[in-house]
Amino acid sequence: MEGKSYPNRWLIALAGIVMQICLGTVYGWSVFTKPLMAAHNWSNADVTLTFTIAIGFLALSSAAGGYILDTKGARIVATIGGVLFGLGTLITGFGDQIGSLTVIYLGYGLICGLGLGFGYITPIATLVKWFPDKRGLITGLAVMGFGLGSLMLTVLSPGMIASMGTAMTFYIFGAIFLVAVTAAAQFMVEPPPGYVPAGWIAPGGKAAAAGMTLGEAVSSKYFYLLWAMLFLNITAGIALISQASPMAQDLMPGSMSAADKAMQAGAILGIFAIVNGLGRLFWASTSDKIGRRTVFFILFGTQAVAFYFLSNTNDMTMFIIICSYIYACYGGGFATMPAYAADVFGTKYVGRIYGWMLTAWGAAGIMGPMLFARIRQSSGNYSEALVITALVLAMAIILPILAAPPKAKVEIGKPL
Repeated sequence: MEGKSYPNRWLIALAGIVMQICLGTVYGWSVFTKPLMAAHNWSNADVTLTFTIAIGFLALSSAAGGYILDTKGARIVATIGGVLFGLGTLITGFGDQIGSLTVIYLGYGLICGLGLGFGYITPIATLVKWFPDKRGLITGLAVMGFGLGSLMLTVLSPGMIASMGTAMTFYIFGAIFLVAVTAAAQFMVEPPPGYVPAGWIAPGGKAAAAGMTLGEAVSSKYFYLLWAMLFLNITAGIALISQASPMAQDLMPGSMSAADKAMQAGAILGIFAIVNGLGRLFWASTSDKIGRRTVFFILFGTQAVAFYFLSNTNDMTMFIIICSYIYACYGGGFATMPAYAADVFGTKYVGRIYGWMLTAWGAAGIMGPMLFARIRQSSGNYSEALVITALVLAMAIILPILAAPPKAKVEIGKPL
């Protein structure tokens, strides 16, 4: 059915990836932690709270954005997201320039957070409708961009901060985001009713766009099981992400200068960003073959082991290897869940349903980073937080087992 009357769905996918790369720079926030602490005498917890606020508002705006998307269209939601994210980053630079933590909370926490939610939900909800035949792969590609976004920031920003200052770095990135995200947003259009790719037949002969309403979804136990799975996977990963740069710098020789430590930590975070992005593509595409539930079972079990060993390592090489795997699993959970939700609930109202599911991201964004920061502040190390995370992930293995729907309820998509 893809002819002259339909947009090129791969061009829409490319625009979605561009959006996600820019939005994904939020995961590079930890590279600003030590420069902001040093410049203004703020605590680690004070600076980390900025990231937490942003993720919290991301969740709220994802829910609102999903509803607007289903009623007003994808382009307007994506455009709002681009404007808010670029503007918020510019305001963050001003907050640093005048030394106001409140302005930084307003700019990056509130305004960027709102832009993140509007921008993030749009490619996800749009592309699962254009690619009913490749749900895992396409959501993997889309959120791979989000995972790789931090690579751009962590590779470029340490040198920029050293040469021109933190505020100017925010100003430059803010201008880039404002232009790039809003431009890519103009390609965000949804397929017409009844659209299916040429030669593809929906499993069971059902229409690709069939599905539950939001009310039906939240009345199902599967909504809460999937929410909990997403919440726990994000809590573990985002806690590590929020503290990855300081954790890496703590393992470096004390003789190194602060600037050298920051540069080396930025390179390490660049590695993490790459595996985060690749993990999203790998696990999501793998879920097309072995099922979404199996993927989450593996993610929880192996990460429990990884976090336990991370709590006992003081070796930089092992730190990088273990963290790389956790980053890949974190990204993999993000990439697999949109396809999981589309399989269970259908795609007709997937924008608002998955938007509400992303409240798990906000809740995890509050719990994970602040837990790690507070325990680090009180105990002087991260070991206790890492062990607690390992135990929680081990118990989470039960969730994908409970999320096995009766065969009659699997309406759309691959076997779960």
